[in-house]
Amino acid sequence: MKRLFFLRHGKSDWNSADPTDDHGRTVAPRGRKAAQTMGRFLTAVDAVPDKVLTSSAVRARTTTELAAEAGGWSCPIEVCDDLYEPTPRAVLTRIHQQPDELESLLIVGHEPCWSAATGGLVGDADIRFPTAAVACIDANVERWRDVGWGCGMLLWHVPPKLIGALLPRES
Repeated sequence: MKRLFFLRHGKSDWNSADPTDDHGRTVAPRGRKAAQTMGRFLTAVDAVPDKVLTSSAVRARTTTELAAEAGGWSCPIEVCDDLYEPTPRAVLTRIHQQPDELESLLIVGHEPCWSAATGGLVGDADIRFPTAAVACIDANVERWRDVGWGCGMLLWHVPPKLIGALLPRES
């Protein structure tokens, strides 16, 4: 069994930097808080990934860093240029490239791909990702290269607003 987590980046700050530089857009204060909440949530539910792949966009990298720090994760983090504006097929290709020793993989990125990729993995489902939401999918396969469309089961899909009030706040 392989476990996949998809995390959408935190709310971006549309007033930061050059408005024409989508790749360089930062995370808004609300998005920073949500990223930290999701990192603590994944740790609290014993869902710390074995490895993280993140889009190279600033908002995705920052979300990853904040979640990992808040959750106390020590797993490797790989920044991937091809996860910025990817197709679902490109995401699947990245999944196929992972070493089979890994049991779980968190991928941090963007809409609309996250909805399409997660929906396809669980069999053409209509899934929407608000910012900083995370989905957990189990794929009944032994090797990452065997992950394919329709092979997964959605275990949960959680937006930060749902859990923010349940977790203790960091001081």
